[in-house]
Amino acid sequence: MTHNAPGDLGHLASTGDTPPIAADRLVETATRILVASGLPDADARLVADCLVQADLWGHQSHGLLRLGWYVNRLRSGVMTPRTAPETVIDGGAVATIDGHDGVGQVLAAHAAREATARAARHGIGAVAVRNSNHFGMAAHFTRMAPPAGCIGILTTNSSPAMAPWGGRVKAVGSNPWSIAVPIGDERQMVLDISNTAVARGKIYLARNQGAEIPDGWAITAEGRPTRDPVEAIAGTILPMAAHKGYAISVMMDVLSGVLTGSGFGTAVAGPYQAERRSGSGHLYIALEIAAFMRVKEFTARMAELVAELKAVPSAEGAGEVLYPGEVEERTAARNLAEGVSLPGRTLDDLRTLAAELDVVGV
Repeated sequence: MTHNAPGDLGHLASTGDTPPIAADRLVETATRILVASGLPDADARLVADCLVQADLWGHQSHGLLRLGWYVNRLRSGVMTPRTAPETVIDGGAVATIDGHDGVGQVLAAHAAREATARAARHGIGAVAVRNSNHFGMAAHFTRMAPPAGCIGILTTNSSPAMAPWGGRVKAVGSNPWSIAVPIGDERQMVLDISNTAVARGKIYLARNQGAEIPDGWAITAEGRPTRDPVEAIAGTILPMAAHKGYAISVMMDVLSGVLTGSGFGTAVAGPYQAERRSGSGHLYIALEIAAFMRVKEFTARMAELVAELKAVPSAEGAGEVLYPGEVEERTAARNLAEGVSLPGRTLDDLRTLAAELDVVGV
């Protein structure tokens, strides 16, 4: 992916959001940092591209904010820099891959390619990944399926973030999932959500921005509502939709952890925990559209669905109705043209990493 935008990384403010920075420049800097940390060039660029793409989409909770976490995990040895996926079960349409503690983005991309290739032969491809790591935004990988004529579905598990419904100690991850569907003209309808009230990364982002978090996101370790992101990180994130979010998250753990043979529940560690193996697991499912109906018919039906959604009058105070994924496409287009404004702390962390690893570019 090529990013073109104005800006430079030199002499920017260290508090608040920084002036716009060229996305290409950020990708190059992050790639060099990851290569200096032991990743092969192609893998480093994939990870860097995933992180910067999240920033372009406007989801800075999953962008370069996380680069330092990954480097710390590489330094401690709990994440292997040279990813070597091993197919341990090959069942035709179904496969299980052992990631051997490799880089999550590399393994997720491998699973996407495997699943779509198997779907081309069987109509459906399902690839389970065990012993992986955090892979950033799931949408980056489900979006690989529509160009191959498929619908992509991806689930993953994560470290405990919320308490089981009715409990008071966190034991259930946010366990995100994503679905990407082609809608014609190279556009996609994309869902990418966690099952907590908010992705944990957004609380870290609020901390980096020196901002409060909204009511209803989290409670302290003592069970009190809080708007302090530091207290929220030490406490518990609330589930989305009350008991429903909890139940969905548990089922995603079944698909991502139990079924794959990877870690589940409290056995999964987060990307910010440099002392523990992740144990994260993923399940990637690709559905070849042509195996279900003619592609032209599917595209026409999707166009009808989108038109119906967008024809709905806007509620008072709201803008136009958007289909899932449309806001990210618009935000990315704007940020490519204008540049990416990172929180000051995120940019400072990027500079520190570059200095420690003797990387030029920041």
